[in-house]
Amino acid sequence: MDDQDDINLEGGDAGSAEGGKRGGGPGLIPQLLKWVAIVLGALIFIVTIVVVTVNIMGGTGKTQTAIPVSEEYQGVREVLSYYQAIGAIQTRTIDQNPASVVVDIALGYTFDDKATPTELSARIVELKDFLRSFFHGKTAAELRNEDKIKIEIRNYINDNILSKSKIKDVRFTRYEIVEQ
Repeated sequence: MDDQDDINLEGGDAGSAEGGKRGGGPGLIPQLLKWVAIVLGALIFIVTIVVVTVNIMGGTGKTQTAIPVSEEYQGVREVLSYYQAIGAIQTRTIDQNPASVVVDIALGYTFDDKATPTELSARIVELKDFLRSFFHGKTAAELRNEDKIKIEIRNYINDNILSKSKIKDVRFTRYEIVEQ
């Protein structure tokens, strides 16, 4: 029996060695799946944190370096059409020693706009009367500031003369103030 016990012990050891290999195989797959799941979970967590952080920091659409830009300083200017049928306006200023004023005006409107020139033509008499009285009511010193005069004319025409359309710009093709 001693010989058989030795054989059984050796067989038992051999069997347990094979069992250890079989036990290691199935144990390796769960270990591998566990690490893959941990890595995938970490990646999902990191991506989620990055997306949330980016949305919080820049999701409002406004950056901290945004500078408001007024119409005057935009890089690309709108192309305008000009209404020039008003003709020359001649008058005198309101000064003690009146100066002569000769002005030829072009009124700018949106390029494809068909309603504005039609309305300007229909109101040509009102435009001429306004411009004559406007320049007659100013002093020569006030008329030296052309930019201010252009803005005043544009605003008055848009607010008081035109009803369906608006002009966007006023240009002088002739602007003479002759003091005597």
